[in-house]
Amino acid sequence: MSAGIAAPFDAYRDRVRAEWIDHNGHMNMGYYLVVFDWATDEFWRWIGLDDAHRRARRVTTFCLEAHVTYHREVREGDPLRFRTRLLAHDEKRVHFFHEMVHAEQAYLAATNEVLSLHVSQETRRGAPMAPEVLARLARIQAAHDALPRPAQVGRTMGLGAGPTTR
Repeated sequence: MSAGIAAPFDAYRDRVRAEWIDHNGHMNMGYYLVVFDWATDEFWRWIGLDDAHRRARRVTTFCLEAHVTYHREVREGDPLRFRTRLLAHDEKRVHFFHEMVHAEQAYLAATNEVLSLHVSQETRRGAPMAPEVLARLARIQAAHDALPRPAQVGRTMGLGAGPTTR
C-alpha cells in the first residue's frame, strides 16, 4: 500500500442470489457481468467518479470493452469478494481489472478486464477527467503498478495450440 492507497482496491462484497442461478445449479454467466458492474460502481466512487461528481460535472463513463474469464463455479449463497486494480489510464480512459473471489474459501471464481471511457453527458463523446480525478488516478497507478500483472490481462480467445477438451 502506498500513501494510504489500497493495492488492490478491496471493498466490494456481495452474495450469489437465488435468481442468479441457472439450470446447471451455479451462477449464470450473465450475472457475472451484473455483479462485476456493481464492483465497478464501487471502484468509480473510490477514485472520485461518484454520483455527486458525475451530476455536478455532467459526465459519466461508458464501457468500451470487457472480458470475463471463468475459473471456478459459485453457487447460491456463496459470499463474493472483489479485488480491483488499475492497469492504466490516460485523460479519458481507465483500464482496470476485477477478481471475483469466494470470500470464505478464497478461490478465484472469475475475472473481468475492462476499458472504460470518460464521457461528457452533453456531447456523448469522450471528455477529459477533472484534474483532481486524474491526480487520484496517478496516485493509485503508482501503488497498483507494484502489483504483479494478472495472467488473464490481455488474453485472446481462440482454438490455437493449448489445452483441449475431449
